[in-house]
Amino acid sequence: MSLKTMGRGALASVVSVMMGLGLTACGRDYTVGYVYSVSSQATAGLVNGYKVDYQQGYLVQLANSPLPSGGKNPVAVVASPDHKSIYVIHRDDSNLVHFLIGVDGKLYPQKTYNISGSFATDASIDASGKFLYVTYTYQNSLTFNPDGTVATQGQLYTPANPGPGGVSVFPINSDGTLNAPRNVNVGRNPVKISATNPNHFVYVVDQDAETNSNLFGFSQNSDGTLNPLPGVTINPGNVVSTGFPSGITPAGIIVDSTGSHLYVTDQTANTVMGYSIASNGVPSMLGSATTDSVPAGMAIDQTGKYLYVASNGAGAINGYTFASNGQPVRSSTVGSYQVGTGPTCLSFIGAPSSGEPTHAVYLYTSNYLANNISGIQMSPSDGSLRQIQKTPFTTNALPSCLVTVPAISGS
Repeated sequence: MSLKTMGRGALASVVSVMMGLGLTACGRDYTVGYVYSVSSQATAGLVNGYKVDYQQGYLVQLANSPLPSGGKNPVAVVASPDHKSIYVIHRDDSNLVHFLIGVDGKLYPQKTYNISGSFATDASIDASGKFLYVTYTYQNSLTFNPDGTVATQGQLYTPANPGPGGVSVFPINSDGTLNAPRNVNVGRNPVKISATNPNHFVYVVDQDAETNSNLFGFSQNSDGTLNPLPGVTINPGNVVSTGFPSGITPAGIIVDSTGSHLYVTDQTANTVMGYSIASNGVPSMLGSATTDSVPAGMAIDQTGKYLYVASNGAGAINGYTFASNGQPVRSSTVGSYQVGTGPTCLSFIGAPSSGEPTHAVYLYTSNYLANNISGIQMSPSDGSLRQIQKTPFTTNALPSCLVTVPAISGS
């Protein structure tokens, strides 16, 4: 029966069903969002882009993918809260590249920005979307001109002349472009950062073998710069700085959406530690739960009920619920879910709080040594995981991290 011969009520019912399934004229071609993975193969980095199938969560590589990341050895990729930009962080070039996201998910490179130190390690954007924070291994004491070019360089630390690291703080403009960075000094060998706390606190974990107090907390000023919290001592030169207890080799950090708890993975003890965050930002350890070997990145679903840890050494995802005080508790439904070899980063898409109508919640992990992405469907009722259709999805060699971005309504 054609639409012409349908009764008015029947036609309205069909339209209603179509809208409920997201099959309107601007239904994004069954695309609920996009996944961007950075690969550090050979001497130049690449970005693989995929659209996420609306019905089943499988990935379809974008037409212009892969494309050059704009530097050597990309180690991190972050997305802006407005879903219009991503930033790719390069370790070996000590820089980052800004990409705009087209309405079809394609990436368009814009500009390269130098950080204020050397050997970048991670990045995070604050909850307001106003500042991009990039951790780096060695301070160069650079100052910048308003156009972002280097004005002066002071003390230079290198592997041959080791010293402390720091954070480059880039103000973000409304169009996603960045202003010249400000510099914040931290301890030796910072590896991960979380700036997403809605209460304007920023947390960094170092891997300084001379201390097990490698968790550093800072309060955020209006210009994005940071002040150490009570209990944090940042020392100049090649000496120990001290923060809060963190385990011996912290490797991942995440703050929940309420800003009341944070979680840190420790690769020596194979644990994930939970902390409560006081009103002044100071974290207090609540307890820990075991992980499989070499835990790395983490993700919390958008309902805040479940925590997942990528166990790099086991090729698995470990699932957790939360005790009443926020301490992680090993899940009875997702003790150890196998993915590819060497998982690093985890990222969700499709949760109800994202505002996107979807049939499921999807979780993706970059598998560094398997050269692919695992796609998984999460059950909102109990946090259980199951493999989605066509997984795993091929990437270029050595995918170091990934990020998900929901499709913008109306695209």
